[in-house]
Amino acid sequence: MKTLLGLVLSPLVLGCIAWGAAALWIDGPASRAFAGAWAVGFVTASLTIFLVVRPIRRALAVFAVAFGLVLSWWLLIEPSNDRDWEPSVARTPHVTLDGNLLTVHGLRNFDYQSETEFEEVWEERIYDLSRLTGVDLFLSYWSSPLIAHTIMSWTFEEGPPLAISIETRKETGEEYSAVLGFFRQFELYYVVADERDVVRLRTNYRGEDVYLYPLRVPRERARRLLVDYVARINALAREPAWYNAATHNCTTTIRHHTHAIGNAGPWDYRFLVNGHIDEMAYERGVIDTRLPFAELRERSNVVQAAIAADDDPDFSARIRDGIPGG
Repeated sequence: MKTLLGLVLSPLVLGCIAWGAAALWIDGPASRAFAGAWAVGFVTASLTIFLVVRPIRRALAVFAVAFGLVLSWWLLIEPSNDRDWEPSVARTPHVTLDGNLLTVHGLRNFDYQSETEFEEVWEERIYDLSRLTGVDLFLSYWSSPLIAHTIMSWTFEEGPPLAISIETRKETGEEYSAVLGFFRQFELYYVVADERDVVRLRTNYRGEDVYLYPLRVPRERARRLLVDYVARINALAREPAWYNAATHNCTTTIRHHTHAIGNAGPWDYRFLVNGHIDEMAYERGVIDTRLPFAELRERSNVVQAAIAADDDPDFSARIRDGIPGG
């Protein structure tokens, strides 16, 4: 029994030690010397506990206290809306809702000359929810086919869609890191934008592979989802929150929203390995299923249409031309 308990607890304890050291190093003091000393000190103290304290139950209890102190410190690190932000995330969007009229303040509609050269354009736009027609999903691949960036975009009877991309809010000169994304390094940010900004940036200037899938959801559900997004956007304007690469990323946060409106569906590993989330949506009948999945996916690629449309005011209509289920 003791051997079995040791086999179960050892990986857990080692994982806690490794995570605690990483948290102290990454999220600890700005001074690398102090942060390193904290991390080494935690590892040393943890190993000493298990070498010196007996019986093992007491060692585990002492370690739990030490780890609890590190975890409590980490959880108390506060995010901020007041930093030297990159221009693309410099404004904190907020939304007002008056009956069916939804007014977006701080909608991003940059005019790009390259990925890093652009004219900053921030707009105020009004959308009539009584004229909402549905919601679409974009998947954008920049590297591995296993991982994609997800963007939700709500369509209306008239006017451009309203695209919302859940991202990290990077400071000037800061680069995204998947490893750092698991710690408290990036604030959570909702880019509320025109598709000519948030989609064209990826297709035309970053060279990413982008797919568009109209979702098979009732209008009322699409509306409730958007209203739930709005509530979160306004909450972040009042009180910032941390991005987390596992629990609050571009896809798992969407699931939080669908769960909030009662339509999350069962958990699936593809919420994390989200490069295959379109495959999951196909299996669940959430996207068009009249074609074999491979053909649907091929026809849902919007890169060439986006490059051809470029800054055309009809960009959104042009990239949807011929999309299955559109």
